Amino acid sequence: MRATTHLTAGLGVLMVGLAVTACGHKAGEDGTATPASDLTSPSVPSVTSSATSSEAPKPTECRTGSLTWTLVLLPTKSSSRRNALLTAANKGPKTCVFAGYPGFSVHNGKANSIAGIGHGLPKQVTLHKGARVTVDLQYTPRGAKGAGDYCVKEGEALVSAPHNPDRERTNVPVMDTHHAAARIDACGDSISLSPPHYTTTPSTTTR
Repeated sequence: MRATTHLTAGLGVLMVGLAVTACGHKAGEDGTATPASDLTSPSVPSVTSSATSSEAPKPTECRTGSLTWTLVLLPTKSSSRRNALLTAANKGPKTCVFAGYPGFSVHNGKANSIAGIGHGLPKQVTLHKGARVTVDLQYTPRGAKGAGDYCVKEGEALVSAPHNPDRERTNVPVMDTHHAAARIDACGDSISLSPPHYTTTPSTTTR
């Protein structure tokens, strides 16, 4: 009898243990007693990329004072028209852009004056240090047919870089192809300017 009693008590304890274990599994399945995990997700550092521009700064427009100017009268080829060359060389340390027609006028003292007028669509000319741009000039000389009586005769002209104010204009002496002083003797309403073009030939005279 005593052996039977001990066996019965042992079976009772075993059944209670199994019941407790089953309850524990059920609680875990319901999510109410699931232990928190000790593993945490590793933090991913944020990477911020900054775009750096590799483009070089664009050159600015040429200034009157940063250019060396030359005005040369060409030999006479026609009795009704005269030709001249206005050249500007970049003497500054930085590259600049010659964007348009230069300011140009010839004054007869403070009275009469004839201005240069551009004909044609000009293109921008980029001038590195020492590079040159040339504008061809044409005008009607005194005494030519249809010249009229409105004329100027001067040994210098007032010039400026494109888009520069008139107050920055500079006097440029007129020379012939032999470096001798010369005079523009022009008549009419204006002096014709051709579109500026890049040139590699050295200027005859400089200022």
